[in-house]
Amino acid sequence: MNLNADFTKRVVVHAGDAPWIASPMPGVDRRMLDRIGDEVARATSIVRYAPGSAFSAHTHTGGEEFLVLEGVFQDEHGDYPVGTYVRNPPTTSHTPGAAEGCTIFVKLWQFDLEDRTQFRRDIDAQLGSVQNGIARAELHRDAREVVSYVVLEPGAELTEDATGGIELLVLEGAVWEGADDLVPWSWLRLPDGVPLRATAGPDGAKLWMKTGHLPFAQAPTV
Repeated sequence: MNLNADFTKRVVVHAGDAPWIASPMPGVDRRMLDRIGDEVARATSIVRYAPGSAFSAHTHTGGEEFLVLEGVFQDEHGDYPVGTYVRNPPTTSHTPGAAEGCTIFVKLWQFDLEDRTQFRRDIDAQLGSVQNGIARAELHRDAREVVSYVVLEPGAELTEDATGGIELLVLEGAVWEGADDLVPWSWLRLPDGVPLRATAGPDGAKLWMKTGHLPFAQAPTV
């Protein structure tokens, strides 16, 4: 499967309006944002766990990162409430589920295969002070990418000129970018060389953002 797999194109998906697609595991559904591959795939998705559902135990051969959007995600290592950002690098393993149900934003097979940095972070606890209507938290940085959490006050203007592409998911509020009104769970991917020019709506906005990563996009090596 190839979905939004041309990384030279600007892409917007309003995932809040997209249909849920059943995964191979009962009670686990997906809204796919981009994908190269079938069940083993370089993939960006929003995944919903019904109460009591779980995935079978598995190893992250290509790494996994996720942000909890709703509910509490769980595995044998602990509970992960809303606003928890997790990086599980290649060679890590777990048995994920959600006793009460949850929704996560997840990216698979997008790590350097030599990366062994594993962590979980409360994104709000990482925020810095407000400057020009914007507060930021740098959640992760390496040679391939920078992952950030950005909070915009009403009307604040966010400008990014990062090389290597820009990707964001609206968590709360709204932003205008180009001709698009991006609302909760709207996902935007800009190709390398295209700057981000976004303006927060009347209630402000909270965004997850990644920059610099698109030159490394490729199908899984299995």
